[in-house]
Order: sequence, then C-alpha cells, then structure tokens
Amino acid sequence: MNQDIIVQLAYLLSAVLFVVGLKRLQSPATARGGNAMAAVAMLVAIIATVVDTEILTWTWILVGVAIGSLVGGVAARRVEMTDMPQLVGVFNGFGGGASALVAIAEFVANPAVGASTAGVSIMLGSLIGAVTFTGSFVAFGKLQGLITGNPITFPGQNAVNLVVFVGLLILAATALGVGSLSTPPLTLFTAFLVLALALGVLVVIPIGGADMPVVISLLNSYSGLAASAAGFVIGNMVLIISGALVGAAGLILTMLMCKGMNRSLTNVMFGGFGGEIAGVDRSQIGQRPVRRADAEAAAAELGYVNSVVVVPGYGLAVAQAQHELRKVGDLLSERGVDVKYAIHPVAGRMPGHMNVLLAEADVSYDRLFDLDEINDDFGNIDAVLVVGANDVVNPSAREPGSVIAGMPILDVDRARRVIVMKRSLSPGFAGIDNDLFYLDHTLMFFGDAKESMGDLVREIRELA
Repeated sequence: MNQDIIVQLAYLLSAVLFVVGLKRLQSPATARGGNAMAAVAMLVAIIATVVDTEILTWTWILVGVAIGSLVGGVAARRVEMTDMPQLVGVFNGFGGGASALVAIAEFVANPAVGASTAGVSIMLGSLIGAVTFTGSFVAFGKLQGLITGNPITFPGQNAVNLVVFVGLLILAATALGVGSLSTPPLTLFTAFLVLALALGVLVVIPIGGADMPVVISLLNSYSGLAASAAGFVIGNMVLIISGALVGAAGLILTMLMCKGMNRSLTNVMFGGFGGEIAGVDRSQIGQRPVRRADAEAAAAELGYVNSVVVVPGYGLAVAQAQHELRKVGDLLSERGVDVKYAIHPVAGRMPGHMNVLLAEADVSYDRLFDLDEINDDFGNIDAVLVVGANDVVNPSAREPGSVIAGMPILDVDRARRVIVMKRSLSPGFAGIDNDLFYLDHTLMFFGDAKESMGDLVREIRELA
C-alpha cells in the first residue's frame, strides 16, 4: 500500500470521526466524548497532511503541537464559564484568519490564477475569512465590555455596507482578470483584503450586545465556510468536509437561537436589539412592590413540597453557584422531593451553556429537561426555584405588543409557588421589567446566588 492511499484512508477516517463526533454533541451525556473524537479527527488530518506534503520537519511540527496544546490547555482551565462565548468568538476569529491566510498565500504564489475554480475559491476564502476575523473580534470586544454593547450606528449604514460589498465584488473580479487589468493583481487583492476586513467591523458594530451570542454562532458558521473554501483552494477533501460541517452546524445553531427568542436572523443583524428600546420607560423598572424571602423562608417553601423545578440562568453562571445548587437539589431529593431542572434554549449566553454548567457540578443528566419537555408540567409543580434567569421566564412574552411578545418562555408563573434568586430587580437583556417578580405567589430572594445558595443549604439541613 503506497503513501497516497494511506493518506486518503486517513482523510476518510478523519471525516467519519468528524461526523460521528458532531452527532455525539447532541446530548450532554455524550458531548465530551464527541468533542474528544473531533479533536482526534483533526489530529489525524494534520498528521496525514504533513506526511503527504512534507512541508516541515517533524521537529517543528511537534514544537507547534506542544505550544498549541499548552496554550489551549491553559485557556480551557482559566476561562470562566461566563466567558465561554468570548472564547468561542476568538476561536472563530483565528479560524477565519487562518483560512484567509491559506487563500492569500495561494494568490501570492500565483497572482495570474484567473477566473478559474481556484481563483473564485481564493476570493471567497479571503472574503469570508477576513470578515470572520474582524467581525469575531468586534463581537469579543462587545461581550467582554471592551466595546459598548449598544448598537453603533450612523446614517446610511446599510447603504455603506452594500457599497462596500459591491466594491469587493468588483475588486475580486478585476483581480482575477475579468475585464481590463491596468492595476497589478496583487495591488487589487490588497485593496480587496483591506475592504473585507473593514466589512467585518461594519456588519457587527450595529448589532446590540444582547445579540452577540447569536452573532458568535453565525460567525462560527462563517469560519466553517471559510475553511471549506480553503479546502477547495488547496484541494484538501477533509478540509472541505470539516468546514462544511462547521458551516452547517453553526447556521443550524444560529437559527435555533433565533427561534428561541422568536426573532428572525434579519432582525438580529439589523434590529439593534439590546440598545434603548422605544416606548420602554426604564425609570419605572423595578419600582413596584415585591414579596421578599430569606433563606429560612425559601427552605420552608422548598423542603415541604412534593415537586420542585429549578430554572438556572446567566446569574448562576456569573456567581459560579452551580455546586451549591447541586447540594440544594441533593438535600431536597433526600427529603423525598422530586427535583428537576428546566433548561431554556437560550439560557445563559449560548445554547447548552446551562447544561455544561450543571454537568460541571455533576447534576445527573436525566434530571435536565428542555422547554418542550417540561413546559406543560408547570401547572402541577409545587415550587419553582429561578436562579439568575430573567427574560426566559417573563410572562409578558405572552402579551401582544410586548418587546418579547411571542418569545418561547418557561411557564414558571403557572406553578403554585415561585422563588426567584436575583441580585436586584434589574432587567435582563431585553431591557424590560419582568412581571413574574410582582405576582402574588412569587417570592424574591435577593443576594449573590452563591452566598444565598449556601445559606439555603444550611437552612434545608436544619429542617425537621
């Protein structure tokens, strides 16, 4: 068996591992194994490529692998769960940038490639990769607070973006020799890259910070498309397949997130959600009276019932209170209480955020239920404990005319008792008051979730 056949078989194995690994990401119980499988697939593909091309000595390849593994391992351990979308954004940016570099290198090596399949692939890879690179880092800046989370707009912004895009098409066509070519191709290509980098900034800055997780997911799809285009540029089948998988998965995830917010992708990209909302008087938010509870009262409400549903939200991740929450669930279960966890599709910053957070605390997977599985049960639930969630439990979503009207929510207000753990009555990303907080059967347990959960653990242990 010659080397070429071995390399192609390795690529085939890599592609299969990518597909199976992606499939296993569907469930929290198998996601870790699926992620490891995909990592092995990438390692196999890299080794096969190095063997096939013989572009570097093994010494430098091993040095690169060691450095990359060290950086990745440190980042994975040090980045907080609340910052995971930012990390994904950085990964997207690097992925898009790497794909663009591959396309750039090919064009520099052969500026006279012309309007061929390779030439079109180079332009597509450069365009998508450059837009992904700058767009991802703008999204990172907004999520990290380095750039204002409010939409950054200016008059005629959409028209400017359209002009820039048309200019990119003209530059690409001219650089590939379509029409007269009085300017050197490399000069045109340089202008094309600068304009593409600028477009990445222009398309992301007008999007509100509340929608950055959706943008991160969309840019993830772009990074996959850029990788696939790079695969066409260099004729690498496994890169085409893996890029297409990432592109499709990212787009599907983006649409699921939009569905979870009852918003269209167009509205996300051009709606400026997360800024000042017309018709909403922010000065009136949190001004209505509420019923308060302390740890002792909350323990009494939760410890003497038959069923409790816990609804985790972003506040749980911020406070890093997942381990204390698991202790509360375990103590209630020991008392004979049926404890379940309800996960909204967009709870936290990204889909699966809460699943990973609870898995980190060793909460059993069979206790986790998504919105469709548990929503009809709330009318029969004795008590609901909402920890740091806001918009995803706001009953005003059922009211026509509300800012979040039509958004699928967890119907926790239909339970017999609701306890909300929150620092204050401040609004969620939607920027509106939450009617749940003011209902007669809702108790507000104010404070840091981690400290409050610790107090709740102590009080439940002291129950008779």
